[in-house]
Amino acid sequence: MTGDEKYDIGHYGNDTMSDEDVGRILQITNQADEFEVMMMYFDCAMTQVRTKLEILNKEMALKNRRNPFEYIKSRLKSPKSIYGKLKVKGVPFTVENVENTINDVAGIRVICSFIDDIYSIRDSFDVQDDVEILQEKDYIASPKENGYRSLHLILRVPIYLANEKKYMNVEVQFRTIAMDFWASVEHKMKYKREINNAEIIVEELRYSADLINQLDRRMLQIRERIERSEVKPDDEEKKS
Repeated sequence: MTGDEKYDIGHYGNDTMSDEDVGRILQITNQADEFEVMMMYFDCAMTQVRTKLEILNKEMALKNRRNPFEYIKSRLKSPKSIYGKLKVKGVPFTVENVENTINDVAGIRVICSFIDDIYSIRDSFDVQDDVEILQEKDYIASPKENGYRSLHLILRVPIYLANEKKYMNVEVQFRTIAMDFWASVEHKMKYKREINNAEIIVEELRYSADLINQLDRRMLQIRERIERSEVKPDDEEKKS
């Protein structure tokens, strides 16, 4: 077996690949340097979006006297994950195909306190002239069959390099604390496991997701009630 055959994308299954194997493919196909540059572009785009989110967080915190975010996570897909995704799509493993067919190489997850914070941030992105929302999947309004809820956006943002401006895609997922708890636990319980009575488990998870959604909406109602009844500084001055 030659090196070219061993590391051909059609030869290895996704489970047997490692980041080192993908690195060898990139070396053999003379794409290693180009891949490294591309990942730097995605990293810069992710930083750009994260900075925008942090600015929005500060502005909304000042305006509403509370932070809309609990925390933000960001990550770049590993070479192995990128390889696997292209393989599933039946697309050759090239740098060009990574850029053109995978929208979530750079990913950010924003955990918000309340559901309306998610849509407020989404609307803020929509009016920024250097951000384009390429795709929106609203799994809050229309949950997945298993009960999963989240708002997914694919954003196209510019990065400013030494001699050019380049546009890159970044996926941003918005969840409440409760949605993130459900999604994280569901993934841990089901990931790569053979489960007896799977139908019962799936139904229980869906029921739990509905309860969490009710909790999210109840907490939003409580917050709104508190805000309506809150005594403002101007009101205190009028009483004195």
